[in-house]
Amino acid sequence: MDEVATRFPVLDRLARSTGRAAVLCAFLLYAFMIIWTLPVKQGLKYDGPHRFPALTFPQLLGLALALAMPVLLVRRWPVVVYGVILGEALGAAEYGARSWVLFTAATVVICYLALVRPIRISGPAAAAMVAVWFLENVFVLPKDMASNLGTTTGQMALYAACGWGIGYLLRKRREYAVSLREQNAARAVMAERLRIARELHDMVAHSIGIIAILAGAAGRVIETQPKEARAALGNIETTSRETLTGLQRMLSALRQAEPGAAFEAAALTPVLGLGDLESLAARAADAGIRVEVTWRGERRPLPPQIDLSAYRVIQEAVTNVVRHSGTRTCRIDIGFAADELEIEITDDGHGLAHARSGEGGFGLLGMRERVALLSGQFSAGPRPEGGFRVMARLPA
Repeated sequence: MDEVATRFPVLDRLARSTGRAAVLCAFLLYAFMIIWTLPVKQGLKYDGPHRFPALTFPQLLGLALALAMPVLLVRRWPVVVYGVILGEALGAAEYGARSWVLFTAATVVICYLALVRPIRISGPAAAAMVAVWFLENVFVLPKDMASNLGTTTGQMALYAACGWGIGYLLRKRREYAVSLREQNAARAVMAERLRIARELHDMVAHSIGIIAILAGAAGRVIETQPKEARAALGNIETTSRETLTGLQRMLSALRQAEPGAAFEAAALTPVLGLGDLESLAARAADAGIRVEVTWRGERRPLPPQIDLSAYRVIQEAVTNVVRHSGTRTCRIDIGFAADELEIEITDDGHGLAHARSGEGGFGLLGMRERVALLSGQFSAGPRPEGGFRVMARLPA
């Protein structure tokens, strides 16, 4: 509720107004209960076994409103208000009024105490009501009015337990709701962190891998083949600028103050997809890896999330080929089936040692997570005939 109220001030004001209205209604109801507890009146005087002075109705109404005034502070000082109500119940019994009506009000306050205060406070408060009722029947009420002491005390204990139990259950339900919201928020934050980590890894690792290979090649031929070294340095500059642009777009989206604005900014970022495989193959070729792309089935537009995930899987697989395979060729097979997209990336390098050594970082893990989030299937491992194979099936 706090998060919703922060985003929608109208709901915050409505909640505050509702709480004030509830306290005002409780104040008026308690004042009426005080009037009802007083002995039956005849004319302007009261008749019955009591020691209450004769009052006119305006005087009686003023007294009831004055005694009910502490109820207005129940949200700020509930324990103090509860003690005042118990004291008024004793006073009502002293003057011959029906004090059990005020004990009913005390039961409601116990429920509220159990809701807003811990057990170490609300538990003794509930026991205090039973003790005050017992002391009132023993020392305050006349002997003929204090009959069935055990039965009435047991009933009062039952009322106190019911009021406390209802408040405690409401408290636990509220705590569970808060805990559930916190867990959902934590899961959402973790999912977003993983998503950002995957995007950064797929974007930066690929580019840095290409840059490292091009820089090494340029360093080896800069004196003997300056033309090739110049071309490698140009490719390094192009790849670096593309990576920097992508990082700036991502950081711009993440730095937006409002979540909605962040989503809009992210939506403005060009979404990569299978249509960008040509440029991916060109960058791999600059690094010395020839990428062969084969298409099967009827090509058709894919949902953006499927298209992006397919591209990222292929990009990471090609990056691993460039960095670890030691081969010069890589084959990408993409098949459009009726209800799924099949992707297979294979090479003839020495990926077995790399897979066993665990030097792959988070690449394979990121690919597996991407496919799993889309309810797809993923596998990666050495091929029996040599090399490495990455396979993914995405619902399309």
